[in-house]
Amino acid sequence: MKATTDILNLIPPDIVKFILVTLFSLLIGLEQRRRHIEDETESLFGTDRTFTLIGILGYILYIISPQNLTPFLGGGFVIAAWLAVYYYQKIQIKKKFGFTSLVTAVITYCFAPLIYTQPDWLVILIIVIVLVITEIKETLFEFSKKFDNQEFITLAKFLVIAWVILPLLPDTPISAEINISPYKFWLAIVAVSCISYFSYLLKKFIFPDSGLILTGILGGMYSSTATTIILARKSKNMPESNKVSAAILLATTMMYLRIFLLALFFNQEIALKLLPSFVVFIIASSLLAFYFLKFQQTKQRQKVDSHTFEPTNNPLEFKTALVFAALFIFFGIITGFINKMYGTGGLNVLSFIVGVTDIDPFILNLFQSKWNIDSTALVMAVLNAITSNNLLKMIYGLSFGDKLIHRQLIIGFGILIFLGLILSFAIHF
Repeated sequence: MKATTDILNLIPPDIVKFILVTLFSLLIGLEQRRRHIEDETESLFGTDRTFTLIGILGYILYIISPQNLTPFLGGGFVIAAWLAVYYYQKIQIKKKFGFTSLVTAVITYCFAPLIYTQPDWLVILIIVIVLVITEIKETLFEFSKKFDNQEFITLAKFLVIAWVILPLLPDTPISAEINISPYKFWLAIVAVSCISYFSYLLKKFIFPDSGLILTGILGGMYSSTATTIILARKSKNMPESNKVSAAILLATTMMYLRIFLLALFFNQEIALKLLPSFVVFIIASSLLAFYFLKFQQTKQRQKVDSHTFEPTNNPLEFKTALVFAALFIFFGIITGFINKMYGTGGLNVLSFIVGVTDIDPFILNLFQSKWNIDSTALVMAVLNAITSNNLLKMIYGLSFGDKLIHRQLIIGFGILIFLGLILSFAIHF
């Protein structure tokens, strides 16, 4: 091994870099040949030999004067002019407008300065991305068909709220009554939007035809309550109602995971104290879903389109953000007031009451608490709010769902509610 290392050390660094430029250029050229293997040779700009020579030319002109780059830039100008002439003739004669091979040739010409000036990992990353981008033309074309007119506006909204508005907000409390800063307030919106948007993208682009179970999982990342209502309504037309029950419970499983991730982001102390309880909840709800799916075969109806679901709403709608903001401020004020006037007992009562609403604003207020509330009391409040919300989801399921899923929902949510009360009681004592 030492002898091999000594031999490699004798090789001049310029020789090594020249070999790398040649190999990388040849690799790009081979990819171009493979991609155009069925095209007429005369109509091609170039493939393996041409791209290899372009890379070598870039190396020669760069190594001549790496300080002022005059030869390299001059050669780049000549290459660009040559490619422009070729592209013009291609448009005039062949009536083809593809520009990818020409841009790839320019990138190949730049390999030498990249290898000399940039870290190895960045050079390899650029090579890999060039190879992938040039190979997935059809895949990108099919993927682009999934975008509607509002998709990029949605992405722009997310970028604005996360990377434009958030850094501009001050991190000082709004007032004595609202003991939270605009920055922390907006950070809560960003955190929830990020999880919801990720679920939205998975549902729309990765799993557009997801079945019941996957719909429950993805929907639970967005809103387990909304997913419960949607699936319960659909249960009247589903061929296998036990799958609906399993999907609803898996949506609740994802609710536990979502809340834990938010706790981990905003308050690691509370997250660690919630972890044992959430592990119990996740295991219990997953086992219940598995049991209903595998061992609770219900009456079979005539086969219907079980893969047709209501689309997931855009998680970045302005009205949704306004509602979240209003609830966040409201719960911030009411939580501080209740804690000041009634202490831990009042906070526990409040946590049960808010379970009938969107619990995320309330829970995020607890995670960012500046009211000097004991962490144990905060954990109890979170568990109570979740338990109350599970009761609400059971009521929704019974109200909107088919009677065939009633027994399973009562058993499933009944166990989760019982566990929530027991765990909250155990933490208290």
